[in-house]
Formats: sequence, structure tokens, C-alpha cells
Amino acid sequence: MDSPQTATAAADPRYPDAALPGETDVVIVGGGIIGVSAALFLAEKGLRVCVCEKGRIAAEQSSRNWGWTRQMGRDPAEMPLAIESLAIWRQLKQRFGIEVGYRETGITYLCRNAREEEKAHGWAAIGKAHNLPQRTLGAREIAAFLPGAAGDFTFALHTSSDGRAEPSLAAPAIADAAARRGAVIATGCAVRGIETTNGRISAVVTEKGPIRCTAVIVAGGAWSRLFMGNLGISFPQLKVLSAAARVDDVQGMPDMPVGGGDFAFRRRLDGGFTIAPRNVNIAPLVPDSFRLLPDFLPAFLRTWRELRLRIGRRFFTELATPRRWAPDQPSPFESVRILDPAPPKTLNRKALAALGRAFPAFANARITQSWAGLIDVTPDEIPVIDAVDGWPGLYLASGFSGHGFGIGPGAGLLMSQLVSGDVPCVDPSPFRFSRFASSERALSANTALAAERG
Repeated sequence: MDSPQTATAAADPRYPDAALPGETDVVIVGGGIIGVSAALFLAEKGLRVCVCEKGRIAAEQSSRNWGWTRQMGRDPAEMPLAIESLAIWRQLKQRFGIEVGYRETGITYLCRNAREEEKAHGWAAIGKAHNLPQRTLGAREIAAFLPGAAGDFTFALHTSSDGRAEPSLAAPAIADAAARRGAVIATGCAVRGIETTNGRISAVVTEKGPIRCTAVIVAGGAWSRLFMGNLGISFPQLKVLSAAARVDDVQGMPDMPVGGGDFAFRRRLDGGFTIAPRNVNIAPLVPDSFRLLPDFLPAFLRTWRELRLRIGRRFFTELATPRRWAPDQPSPFESVRILDPAPPKTLNRKALAALGRAFPAFANARITQSWAGLIDVTPDEIPVIDAVDGWPGLYLASGFSGHGFGIGPGAGLLMSQLVSGDVPCVDPSPFRFSRFASSERALSANTALAAERG
């Protein structure tokens, strides 16, 4: 199921007996799809790996997303990684013997107006530059290509090599594959801090004890900024709330995911559909919204039509959250094991209403389940996948800005190659940490700090 896990749960029952190793090569902080994919590829190389997850595997955004595996609509900087990731999605079942629900169904975007068409034509140009198998459709062709479509659509872009996977299956299955190759999956185990010796990573301190290691990958999703901040490293990252819902008893719809200006849907393996509002997310105003205003103001001005600013309980929750703690003290990650925000049901209802107008098969559908997730967003909406300057042995893979599920396997492979010193599968320079000015200032300070510790 794509539904959220309970916020009170700690350890994942799939890994009840994971004993922490006293020593390993790499510790991965976070058990989402990025972290477990990196663990799988590192373990496949023969490295000793331990994934430390404060709650359950994929309990947050990795199981709450739409489940699209797409190349279409990517930023050009992300496109090579998206293509690499799709190649991995196709291989997962045969190569590792796991079922992640991947189906190469194609994806179609539908447009109603000139602004939507302009964006789709831009995507088509990017896709053409990367030789994607895509096709454009006019109003008459849409009716034949998508039987049951009743909306006033004027243009469509279809990419046949895109597809879908099952969010609730994928990351746990990848974690299982990593465990079979020797990785330790420790759930209900928060990492409180990092220790260095002679300026290099030498251990992590978890709530259950220390683990000696030479490399740490922080893949904490929406928690990464808080974790890095405790080390004195400024990572410009905010959270955006996204909504989704499940509907059942819908017949005659295509297997491929379809998105319009105000809706999106994906058929699930269990026969239902995951639906979501498209081009609208809620940006909770929190203290970091003001701290990072210079970083994010250009992005807000660029995407204001798609954001709804809200101030509420989360502002005060984050205001009261400690930003510094010692490794021998309980961390905020132990206070909140799983981010489980209340879904904005109005958005889901509007998405279903829009779907009913566009595809009459959804007209009488009812929402049977709703959920929400917090997306980790960077100012340019491109993730960081990089070593952290001034901290030899520390790596960051976060800020996937709502794109992490589809490119998760590729990002995990790239991260494993950076850690192991192998030739990277794609050019990693678009994902460098130093592109953020605020990070550069912090990293400069941390270089001196690391030298002092050495």
C-alpha cells in the first residue's frame, strides 16, 4: 500500500533482529529509496554497509509519492541521471530477484492552454536532445490514444519508455536485496552525530551505540538540513507538503500514468488508482523559511502559481525543535520517528473532481484513503549528491525536490560510485554541494573546524 506508516512505530518488523556492527565501511543515515539503493550497490561491490533508519524503511516520502518513473519533464541537469535510473528500474527484478512493481507503461501529459503547451514543448525539446521515444498528439489524436478522455485537451506529450512502480514495495524490496548481500538494515535506530579522527570520519554515534566507519552518507530526506546543521553545515533545504489519495472501482482507464494541469493518476498493482493534485503544493511557513529567504526567493517567484503558503502548527513545532545537541543526548530524530502530516483533503477532493471532468470513469469514484508527505526541496530543485568539503568521508544525497523516487536507484548508484572511487555513471557536477553560496560559506568554516579537530 502507498499509505503512510503509523507515526508511533519505531523499528521495522521486517528487520527485528538487526544487531549493530561495531565497525563497518559505510554508514547510511536514512532508509528511504536513495539510502537503500546506495546500500545495495555498495554491498554489491563487497563493501560493509549499515543503514541506520530512525523509524521504518520508506516510511516517509519514499512510500508517499505518486510512483511515477519518468524521464519526461526533467530538468536538463537531471536527465542523464533519470535515463540511468530507468535502466536500473528495468533490471531490478531480473538482476536482484525483487518485485518493485515496475511496469514500462509510458506516461502522458495533457494540456489545455497555451501556457501548458509551451511547457510541454520545452519538455519535448529536452527529450529530443536525449533521444527519448516520445510523440506529440493534437486534440483529435488524444481521443483515439486515450479512450475515455472527455476534457478539452488541445495537446499531449507521450514518452513510451517512462513508467510506474509501487512506492510501498520498491524501497523495502531494495533494502531486502541489500541485506541479502550483507548490508545491515537497522531500523528504529537514529544517528545522533558523527565523530572524526585526524580530520576524517571515524564513527557515527547512534542512540544504540557507536559504529566505527570511514564514510557516512546522509540520505535523510526532509531531515537532512537538521542533521547537517548540527554539524555546523548549512544545507539550504525547505519542506513542501504534497497530497495524494486512493480511489477504487474505476474501470476502463489506461495502465499508464497520466497528468493534466490540475490532476494526476497512476494505476496501482492492486487494481486501484493513486490520484493527486498536480501543479499545486503547500509550502508550510517555518522559521527556516525566513532564514533561507535569500536562497529560495528566486524559486518562489518562478513557481508561485504552484505553491500555497501556509502558517500553522508546523511553524511552532520547528521553532521548538532543538537545532544543536551533543552525541550523548537524545536527538530530535528520536522524538519524531516518522513525519506523518495530515493530508489536505480539499486538494485531493479537487483533484478527483478535475479527474471526473477529464475522464468520466472517475466521476463516481470515492476517495478511500488520503495521505500527505513532506518533500525535501533545494533552491534550484536539483538534489545534492556529493562529498562534503572539509569533512573527508562525509557525503550528502538529499534535496530531491519531489523527483527522488524515479531517480532513486540511479542516485544510489552514483552515490555508491562517489564513495567507492569508481567512475561515475553520469557527470556528477550538476549535483555538487558547493553550488549553493550559503553552503560555500558554511563549508569554508567547516574546513577550518575539521582541521582543528584533527
